[in-house]
Amino acid sequence: MTSDHSRVGSCTAPGPRQFSDNQFTTDPYQNRARLNLTPRNRINAAAPDIKAYAISYHLGIQTARALKWSKSASFREIFLDLGNIARMPEFHIWQGYTKLSPDRSVELVKKQNLSTTVSTETTATTPMEDLDSRWQRVVERRSFLKGLGMAGAALSAGTLLAAEGTAQTSSGERRLSKGDVALLQFATWAEIVESDLWIQYAELGGVGPSGGGAAQASEEFQGFIGGNPAYTLALQNLDGDMPQYITDNTDDELSHAAFLTAFLKSRGEVPVDLEPFRTLPSSQATGARQIKRITNLMNLNVDLSWYTRYRSGKNPDLGAAFKGPFVITNQPAIPLNDTDTPPSTNPTIPITGRDAERIQAIANTAGFHFAFIEQGGASLYPTLAFKATDPTVLRILVSIGGIEIDHFGLWHDKGANAVSQPLAGVVDPVTGLTFPDLNNPATEITQTNKILPEPCNFISKSLPRCSVIRPTSTKNGGAVATVKAFTDDGLFIGQSGAFLELSMQLAIAADSVQRGF
Repeated sequence: MTSDHSRVGSCTAPGPRQFSDNQFTTDPYQNRARLNLTPRNRINAAAPDIKAYAISYHLGIQTARALKWSKSASFREIFLDLGNIARMPEFHIWQGYTKLSPDRSVELVKKQNLSTTVSTETTATTPMEDLDSRWQRVVERRSFLKGLGMAGAALSAGTLLAAEGTAQTSSGERRLSKGDVALLQFATWAEIVESDLWIQYAELGGVGPSGGGAAQASEEFQGFIGGNPAYTLALQNLDGDMPQYITDNTDDELSHAAFLTAFLKSRGEVPVDLEPFRTLPSSQATGARQIKRITNLMNLNVDLSWYTRYRSGKNPDLGAAFKGPFVITNQPAIPLNDTDTPPSTNPTIPITGRDAERIQAIANTAGFHFAFIEQGGASLYPTLAFKATDPTVLRILVSIGGIEIDHFGLWHDKGANAVSQPLAGVVDPVTGLTFPDLNNPATEITQTNKILPEPCNFISKSLPRCSVIRPTSTKNGGAVATVKAFTDDGLFIGQSGAFLELSMQLAIAADSVQRGF
């Protein structure tokens, strides 16, 4: 980086004390110390009305922020406006209009460039009525990530985040910090993604309108679940109550997404809207609604390292790495169509015959995928909660996170039934995937009924081992790690680059939050 790029701007104190350009550096920690000592210094901005500040850093992902800095804006105000992201060592402030190096670039965008999109790419845009005024309201309300720069795709702001909530905060409620909003927005993203995949499972293998009884008659998804007899029977080979558990898990995720969205709106903040990315095809099997999806369940690479991790005395947060007991690659977790898995198939134990083996292998894959998804949530929510400042936000993250842990414990038990007798040994006739007998021989790392987390190293290897959720570090269990794990799983096969970009932007924003006390 050249010396020109390290310049921050001419700052002049109101008194006789003067500050030159070279007294500010690309180190935000040093700058903050200077600003705290001289809070009334003013930035001598080259452009009098800058309205957007696009940031990219070492991950190569751009995060756009709608800000309004005037010529009289204090440097301290700008630093505080940038919030926790500005505290990242990779973040640099630059007063000019020149992009820096690709991995740490910063670009200022003039107000007139925001008429149709906040993307800094020179691509075609979709007009949106009165976008500028909408941006102004968001700027004034300090909403985080109202608009996000799209790499390779320029989307209007309205396609990225939900319409502004009209609910006003009561006089007794404090406004949420930008960091707390970022945490809740990513949690909302995760719950919407989970809701989408669980609805697909419920459509094909849930309880169904009659099976749920009168108590569940009012559930919003009761009219379209439990529609594939062969898949339901195969799931019941794992546990007779599987359809009920799937229905309840679906209900839980829908409630999480709805609550988080409503809470953000109630505090005058902007929730996440992934509806523009509902573009993926549905299964063609009996029971599946022919609607567009956000997630893919028809060819997954299910990571099974969690199975070994929770039986081991080692901890990934202290450097341990794990492999699963076997490998699931390019495998469907739901039936694809009625030709491949006729709905009349009856997979009775022992599983024999091509169709019975195929549908049972698909159900077994689902059982392990259930656990994979929920163990991710079990790790994600603690990492978010550690960063929360507002007590209510902390309460929300801890309370929802506890349910994710409960889900994981359930599915850990059910998935293990696929690799113990009498189901062990099923071979998928299409993919060749074999579900081995992990109790032959049973070891500490493979024994299927060892579903409670083994005590492991925690905080320090010098301390006694402790039974805990792991990982709980931002690096291994945080928002970026979650997006990466879901992507590697194949959950987003077929999704647009814009979706992946938005997902990573929200994740980076959440991971960069630091507690305010």
